[in-house]
Amino acid sequence: MRNIWAVAVNTIKQAIRMKIAAVFIVLLLVLLPIMGFSVTGDGTLKGRLQTFVSYGLSLTSFLLCLLTITIAIYSISSEIEQRQIYTLITKPIRRFEFLLGKLLGVVLLDISLLALFSVIIFATTIYMPNFYQPTEEEITEVNNEFYTARASLTPAKVDVSDEVAEDYKKLEEGGQLDQFFRGFTYKEIIDQLTKRRQLEKQAVAVGHQLLWQFHNVEPLDPDESLFVRFKYDVSVNPPDSQIYSRWIVGDDRQIKYGTKFKTPIYSGEQKDPIRTFREIEVPADAVAKDGYMAVRFLNIPLNNTVVIFPLEDGLEVLYKADTFTANFIRAILLILFRLIFLACLGVLSATFLSFPVAVVFCLVIFFTGTVSTFVLESFDYLSESVSLIYSYTIKWIIRLLPEFDKFNPTKYLVPGRLISWSLLSKAAALMVCVKASLLLLLGLLVFSFREIAKITV
Repeated sequence: MRNIWAVAVNTIKQAIRMKIAAVFIVLLLVLLPIMGFSVTGDGTLKGRLQTFVSYGLSLTSFLLCLLTITIAIYSISSEIEQRQIYTLITKPIRRFEFLLGKLLGVVLLDISLLALFSVIIFATTIYMPNFYQPTEEEITEVNNEFYTARASLTPAKVDVSDEVAEDYKKLEEGGQLDQFFRGFTYKEIIDQLTKRRQLEKQAVAVGHQLLWQFHNVEPLDPDESLFVRFKYDVSVNPPDSQIYSRWIVGDDRQIKYGTKFKTPIYSGEQKDPIRTFREIEVPADAVAKDGYMAVRFLNIPLNNTVVIFPLEDGLEVLYKADTFTANFIRAILLILFRLIFLACLGVLSATFLSFPVAVVFCLVIFFTGTVSTFVLESFDYLSESVSLIYSYTIKWIIRLLPEFDKFNPTKYLVPGRLISWSLLSKAAALMVCVKASLLLLLGLLVFSFREIAKITV
């Protein structure tokens, strides 16, 4: 362990002397505070805060990723190319200790810099409202929708498999498959029919109602509020593009079944624009003691049109499940996991590639990782023959790509969504314990067999 620590300390000193490291650090130290007081967003306090956190964390993550790749590769390749490694391997230090020391040094440097810049971003975010003159409404808005960590519950999708099978059978027997779905695979046809049927379940005719039931709703404080977030679509646009509605939120079981849970039921009428996200604030005591809550929507006759809730984002229940500070810390850990993966990737590439080639190799993996979820999902829409070839050839290689976009912290922090411990554990398991560890083991294996110096006679 002493040898590993000595190599790590030397790596940190070497990195600090690098000009590129100094440039990146100065850039962040200067740009982050300036950005905090110059961003405008949509002109509101919430917009300013969201824009700063999004740009600030993205810039910090991007520059630290580039710095990690550069230092991890340079610290190894420079010692090999300049032959300084000869003096190391002749001492009682093993090759695996050399690589582990390099990795430890890079990771410790990442932790220090990430902590420094995270404190700057967090402090700027907390104190930014003091430099403006927000209204009471703006303060309430940012407290409810930004300075929070809201968990999201969406309605369970209705099982329409039997109806879809019946629809497909009728189309097949009537010879209409080619007419309506020419060139579609069987899976694509089933997907289209499923979405159509599920959308029908989310449509409400005039004078009718729609009920959603939620379980395991666990607000952090029952004295606070929860929010029903929704968006309308319609079959025919109203003259003023507004929808009149009546909402009922609470434990409706006590009315239907006379249960022992005596929780308040809240109701009210709304007028909201179509195709626009809106939120209804409801006291959190509308949730029963066992975590049950029902949301009921009534399409009142004033509308004279069918109201449709989109499948993906038509309705969700949001409630405060943790604090902004705790959520911010988990967001920083997601960035750290990314840096650890890139440090291992840099160590691996430096064991068998020259410095410029290794940097290009890591950058390709890095930028591919930012869109890896899209790449993986795109294979699901290949033709059946190509998809079969993919499954038996490169599927598992592609699965090794780091899914940076899937674990993007700004996707959660900006809208005030909870980064759950389960998500954090999944990111640590996949990105660090599995993929980064595999890269490190491969690097140790390659370096153990690499010929450092060749003796000629």
